[in-house]
Amino acid sequence: MNKRLYVGNLSYDTSEDKLRAAFEKFGTVTDVKIMQDRNTSQPRGFGFVTMSTQSEGEAAINGLNGADLDGRNLTVNEARPLENRSPSGGGNARRFSKSRRF
Repeated sequence: MNKRLYVGNLSYDTSEDKLRAAFEKFGTVTDVKIMQDRNTSQPRGFGFVTMSTQSEGEAAINGLNGADLDGRNLTVNEARPLENRSPSGGGNARRFSKSRRF
């Protein structure tokens, strides 16, 4: 079973290929994604790596959490699933109401 990992504190210069190479030392990498700002396409400093097995994922966490990559100490842990979001986006809709209180 695959193990999806969160990777934080990435340098903006780190490429998906370089991230893959760092994780391949611990096993088979099935997917790498560095998150980007949807407006500017600039890296957001975090991403996700999927390892092919649970044990490879644990080895990568143990080996890379706190390790240096491109001058930054990585944060590596098990990725958590997204929480359910409301259809309205989860924001405070009252904030945009036209009524004003004085």
